[in-house]
Amino acid sequence: MREHLDLTDRRLVKQLSQDAQPGINRLAEMLAISVPTVRTRLRNLLDRNLLKIVGLLNLTERPELISAIVGINAQGRGRARELAQRISELPFVNSASVVTGRFDIIVDVTVAGDVADLYRVTSELIPGAGEPGEVVRSETFVVMASCNKWVSLPEGCWSDDSVRKEPA
Repeated sequence: MREHLDLTDRRLVKQLSQDAQPGINRLAEMLAISVPTVRTRLRNLLDRNLLKIVGLLNLTERPELISAIVGINAQGRGRARELAQRISELPFVNSASVVTGRFDIIVDVTVAGDVADLYRVTSELIPGAGEPGEVVRSETFVVMASCNKWVSLPEGCWSDDSVRKEPA
């Protein structure tokens, strides 16, 4: 069951979402709560995997990055979430979500400047994440322009050793 954050945690997360650079002391000052409270709540959010603090790149300012959305139709037999989990762990994949609509799973992909890597993700890695015949079809939408799209680089981008890693 998903947890609901209380008001203090929501305020802390909101502040970090706007700017994750302030230290604990500055956060405490901005939120008008004690330093130990900020430290404890922040550690708790991180430990429970409810918050992740990362650096994000503005995709519109990075011409060497190719962003794509991949719609997947799966013969899931009630296991779409398991397939999405396996896909989410692939190189170049930012996220995989089980959705409603004409696709079963939507995958957010970022590759670094080489359309061959995008082709490999869509034609080999994603179909290979499922059992034979589980990924029925896919449709790839290459992002031509985006507004306010900030991304965390997935495994595979700008990394020589993981770019050519073969699937298990």
